[in-house]
Amino acid sequence: METKEFKFNGMRLNGILMLFVTIIMIFVSVYLIINGIASETVGEAVAFAVTGVVLLIADLIALGGFVKLEPGEARVMMFFGKYRGTLTDTGYHWVNPFITTKKLSLRARNLDAEPIKVNDKSGNPVMIGLVLVWKLRDTYKAMFEVDVQTMAEGKKGQELTTSAAVVMTALENFVRIQADAALRQVAGEYAYDNEEDDNVITLRDGSDEINQQLEDKISERLSMAGIEVVEARINYLAYAPEIAAVMLRRQQATAIIAAREKIVEGAVSMVKMALDKLSQENVVELDDERKAAMVSNLLVVLCGDDNAQPVVNTGSLYQ
Repeated sequence: METKEFKFNGMRLNGILMLFVTIIMIFVSVYLIINGIASETVGEAVAFAVTGVVLLIADLIALGGFVKLEPGEARVMMFFGKYRGTLTDTGYHWVNPFITTKKLSLRARNLDAEPIKVNDKSGNPVMIGLVLVWKLRDTYKAMFEVDVQTMAEGKKGQELTTSAAVVMTALENFVRIQADAALRQVAGEYAYDNEEDDNVITLRDGSDEINQQLEDKISERLSMAGIEVVEARINYLAYAPEIAAVMLRRQQATAIIAAREKIVEGAVSMVKMALDKLSQENVVELDDERKAAMVSNLLVVLCGDDNAQPVVNTGSLYQ
């Protein structure tokens, strides 16, 4: 992925050392101002006072150069509107106070999208949701190629220049919208299920393939914002409420038919085994008519839902 981001190589000093120097300079400037006020000659008073005031103003400006970075954070450095690099080294630093810094979080984030209603390939309305893990990879694209200020919720105004929470909220809105669009696109390319052909990938059965395609689609859309997709997968899938009852009856009917097929297959096998045993062991000799009646009775017993009510024939077999 092409990037314009580069590491900040400008002036950077130890923050603790500069804090100590700044405090000393404040005391020195106050001392000079007091000496100027207490001076007996006008020339010395003006010189001390002006030097002290200038030094104090410089100290106040220098206080704006302190930057603190924690692990998983970055600072985009701007000098009068020009991008000067991204600072990612953790610690307490002092930089040029005229450089504007914009803090961003590089930590992984979760997006648990609410289920949305889409039409699958067959035109059936389904409810589908996803869970997405993402993190910021390119700070330049995130700050300058996506309009985070327009996307930010609320009237934050200038807070966007310093508040990482507002910027990341805006990026979360961008991720949510793009993930929703990608999910609709992927869901529309597959049917919820396919009873006729088991080799066809469906939303219900093709989880690995569907999730991989979903991740690719989302990554393609989020690359413009410098966002990396760690994982994307469907975590909710169901028919829409208006057709859920009908589809449930359809699934029940399919299950009943499949069960009946198994029952009939087993019953025929058992009847065949019974006839073969009777013939091999010479238990009884049956003509074709008697065999047909026996097959009919056995199939009724084996395939019926209720328990059989046997009738004992105490007379002759041929009566």
